[in-house]
Amino acid sequence: MPFIITSTSFQHNGAIPARHTCDGDNISPPLIWGGVPASAKSLVLIVDDPDAPDPKAPKRTWVHWVLYNIPTHTHGLPEGIAAAALPPGTLQGKNDWQQTGYGGPCPPIGNHRYFHKLFALDTVLPDLKSPTKAALEAAMQGHIISHTELVGLYQRPH
Repeated sequence: MPFIITSTSFQHNGAIPARHTCDGDNISPPLIWGGVPASAKSLVLIVDDPDAPDPKAPKRTWVHWVLYNIPTHTHGLPEGIAAAALPPGTLQGKNDWQQTGYGGPCPPIGNHRYFHKLFALDTVLPDLKSPTKAALEAAMQGHIISHTELVGLYQRPH
């Protein structure tokens, strides 16, 4: 089975429902994965938007969610998962609101792409003390076995 990540809330390259955004309940979408490589020791989830602030003139990638050391035996995360309900051993990094946890899409202009990237690592990372995406990516260097992604789209109603 190929390494894959999906959601029951939206299809790959489909629209993200408003309940997962700042225009709704701002809760994380349900995520399901499978085909985790047998040699993997942990998983990393990074959700980001490379189209900020404007897809016609992107200037930065906005980070929405950072999780690492997700156990490889897990098969996903339920909708709206709270920090206390994360799988045992899972650690959180900081999003671009300088907080841990999920921050939903809230684009100022245009239709943005939201990449839900799942990485399989050959190690369990040390506690990086709420790392930024950049710090986590640096720690992941040389340890990525495989990765997969799910892209969702969102444009705010104006």
